[in-house]
Amino acid sequence: MKYETVIGLEIHCELKTSSKIFCSCKNEFGGEENEHTCPGCLGMPGILPVLNEKAVELAVRAGIALNCTIQRASQFDRKNYFYADLSKGYQISQYFHPICTDGWLDIPSDSGEQKRVRIARIHIEEDAGKIVHKNGMSYLDDNRSSLPLIEIVTMPDMRSPAEAERFARKARAILKAAGVSDCRMQEGSLRFDVNLSIMPQGSTVLGTRTEMKNLNSFRSLARAAENESARHQSVLEGGGSLFQETRRWDDEKGMSFGMRSKENAQDYRYFPDPDLTPIELDDAYIENIKLSMPELPEAKMQRYIGLGASEKDAEMLSEALEASELFEGAYAESGNAKLTASLITGDIAAKVRLDSLEGIKFTPSDLGRVVKMSEKGEISLSAARKTIAEMIEYGGSPDEIVKRLGLSQISDESAIRQIVSEVLEANPKSVADIKSGKSKAIGFIVGQAMKISKGAANPALVNRIIAEILEL
Repeated sequence: MKYETVIGLEIHCELKTSSKIFCSCKNEFGGEENEHTCPGCLGMPGILPVLNEKAVELAVRAGIALNCTIQRASQFDRKNYFYADLSKGYQISQYFHPICTDGWLDIPSDSGEQKRVRIARIHIEEDAGKIVHKNGMSYLDDNRSSLPLIEIVTMPDMRSPAEAERFARKARAILKAAGVSDCRMQEGSLRFDVNLSIMPQGSTVLGTRTEMKNLNSFRSLARAAENESARHQSVLEGGGSLFQETRRWDDEKGMSFGMRSKENAQDYRYFPDPDLTPIELDDAYIENIKLSMPELPEAKMQRYIGLGASEKDAEMLSEALEASELFEGAYAESGNAKLTASLITGDIAAKVRLDSLEGIKFTPSDLGRVVKMSEKGEISLSAARKTIAEMIEYGGSPDEIVKRLGLSQISDESAIRQIVSEVLEANPKSVADIKSGKSKAIGFIVGQAMKISKGAANPALVNRIIAEILEL
């Protein structure tokens, strides 16, 4: 029997605030264990939470960016459960009345057509702490406890791990561009839960669902979903039965392991938090946030194409905020969108990650200067690439690098004419081939001229002078 995979995602996104959601402790990655804590986020009795207004604004931003309806009234609820990393014994979240509902995001389906994935809700909640295992002991670090999160819950509209990965990538790009989160998956500020089931092809009845928790990379998301889909099929084909459970994915082993049976809403005993008043938003508040929204990836991609970048390059740039900022600055200097985009998505992407540009040692203006030098014929495209490689590795100004490495392009017509004449004289057979209409021979002559000039001759001038001398 052929089966169809059904996937829904829960995306946990840490909001980019300076303090935690219900206290004034720092929202900052790292630090000594329990350095950023207070009686509030440690769950001490008698401490009242105070809502961080910035967290509400960022949640609304996320909802606008993801085409949601922003609820004028929402409220916080207590989600009651006990894990070792939850000091209070309950988590403040939103269940009955979330802040955003009924959103959507379009992604390419596996067949290549655009597909709409529905977003059921976005709600605000606090994060739990972290268990640290060392020296044979387990310790609780509450630095992460009470950090502000939103949870984006999709409908089960994705039909393959690839579609789920596309959705996750697009959502991350949008959240970063909107200023909602830094989305640093390596620091845990963006995590994915995969809800997956399978059903016979052609059926509309969903199968038994399992959940894979806390995946922190696109690769892990896709691999975990592929593995879980195959496991479901193997169990059913072997005559077994599936049960609703939460599983942990081990990326090193490429396997998942059962953790616990999957809870239902009633197991959490939700009730309105008595210490927090409902959130009430008016139209003016929401409209002001809409007006302050930055350009989002889809609009940015279309603008880059309009400037002259290829569709592929424009898509890559718009998906990575850091790369788009580099492009904007370099294009302002060079005025050449096509070459600027190509160098970023090609030469620079080959050496550094576009979504971080970590450790890069040059400015957008430096890159723009390289493009401008190439466009003016001061350096060849090959020399431009060598200059960029040097800038990435060691830094330094483009002009200084070009001078130090001797990369300046020869555009002196008399000097190039002498080189071409020497090459033509040394290769009479190629000259005869050119005159008999074999155009490939011209490329050989150009190559020889470039070799003699150590790549510094202006290729356009070389071609023109060949044509003049041979009267082509």
